[in-house]
Amino acid sequence: MRRNLLLIVVFIAGMTTLGIELTASRLLGNVYGTSNIVWANIIGLILIYLTAGYFLGGRWADRWPYPTPFYRIILWASFTAGLVPIISRPVLLRAAMAVEHLETGLMLGSFLSILVLFSVPITLLGTISPFAIRLSIEDTDHAGRVSGKIYALSTMGSILGTFVPVLILIPTIGTARTFLFFSFTLMAVALLGLALHDRRQALIHLWMPITLAGLAFFTLDGPIKASSGQIFEAESSYNYIQVIERDGVRQLLLNEGQGIHSVYAPDLTATNGTWDYFLAAPYFNPPGEATEVKRLGLIGLAAGTISKLYSEVIGPVPIDGWEIDAEIIEVGRSLFDMTEPNLNPIAADGRWGLTHSAHHYTVIGIDAYRLPYIPWHLTTREFFEEVRDHLEPNGVVVINIGRTPDDRRLIEAFSGTMGAVFPSVHVVDVPNTFNTIVFATMMETGPENLVANELALVSKETHPLLVDILHRTIQNLQPTPDSSIIFTDDLAPIEQITNSIALRFIFGGSVESLR
Repeated sequence: MRRNLLLIVVFIAGMTTLGIELTASRLLGNVYGTSNIVWANIIGLILIYLTAGYFLGGRWADRWPYPTPFYRIILWASFTAGLVPIISRPVLLRAAMAVEHLETGLMLGSFLSILVLFSVPITLLGTISPFAIRLSIEDTDHAGRVSGKIYALSTMGSILGTFVPVLILIPTIGTARTFLFFSFTLMAVALLGLALHDRRQALIHLWMPITLAGLAFFTLDGPIKASSGQIFEAESSYNYIQVIERDGVRQLLLNEGQGIHSVYAPDLTATNGTWDYFLAAPYFNPPGEATEVKRLGLIGLAAGTISKLYSEVIGPVPIDGWEIDAEIIEVGRSLFDMTEPNLNPIAADGRWGLTHSAHHYTVIGIDAYRLPYIPWHLTTREFFEEVRDHLEPNGVVVINIGRTPDDRRLIEAFSGTMGAVFPSVHVVDVPNTFNTIVFATMMETGPENLVANELALVSKETHPLLVDILHRTIQNLQPTPDSSIIFTDDLAPIEQITNSIALRFIFGGSVESLR
């Protein structure tokens, strides 16, 4: 029984190590986002902590080759892992305010302090495998077999720890309680192992689960964030979802909350934001039948702002909207009145969904980009070729791209990539924002079509927002960059560009312009 329990401990420890790593990304992602910069810091430091643990575990095992110190180390590893969400909670609440107000120093300080919290539990977890090998080897002739079994069990546990928190625990019980789940699971087997070898020591260490449970009960109640006007928050498999209501307007925020993904109010028509400009897409074509919208496809549906605008201004055209996060679709239905009968929301990745669609579209809108989160597979020539293959002969693709006032590299990259697929590309800056709307058309088109369509609509009984948005589009047209950059499925260095833009903006002092 003792030998079998040792193997079970190794398996649970492997599950806990990866479970904590994946859950750490959500703990920090709720405040700092889930960019590859955040991921790189988490993974890099955890590997450093594990390296230290492997080294220490080997030395400690040779010095104290007994089960009692082994299980005591595991108890401290599980206890300190459970402390992470408790200790970090006040830090993260303050950090969330710092991110909201773009206080760079406090943002970075809080981020690093949280990462330091993982040093103790992860290092102690790293000691388990070498220590377990030392305790398991009874005959040096079988040392290789024993080591292989230990590492195989640890890796099998790690596989389970990769999927369980993301797919089951975090969406069900939340990030903090996921930490506690792994902590108490590992603590339980450690206490059992300690009791088999030293019952007195096991009884002495019962203070650990009691203390952890008490601290969790008194500190983990309440919202993850305390943003002004917050009416809803939840954690899905993909995002931390937050809904804010201010001055009667609801806003959908995700993760760190720096971008507004949808807006809604019962009497809201014009958003005065990027979403309005998607209405202009078909009017880059010549006046007449070429501007008729037969079907709309939306990649990045969010809570349905664009689909609502099209339904009200253009009419009840069939709309297919792809949103990878099914929880966001539910939030859209319940809090953003995303109930248009002509809308078909689909919980799927946008590229996969479009590729498997049987329909052709007059307009395909892509609102899935935001610095520094731009899915690389939605930026390539091959992707835009799939878009082209699903467009009508008068079709138009329109995308929303982030930028900074003095860095337009993304605009150049997308102009070059889309220009390799479509005959005409048009660029429109959205005033008073860091957004640019890029249109690409299936036929040769020019700005003069916008002017002609605006004049034609003025003489008809047209929705006033449509005339207004065409006027604003004409006013904010920019020269299309002459770019030779073409992203492909094989080479799309989008993260390098977005990280460079974001870091240059933050550390170059431009962030002060937002306050």
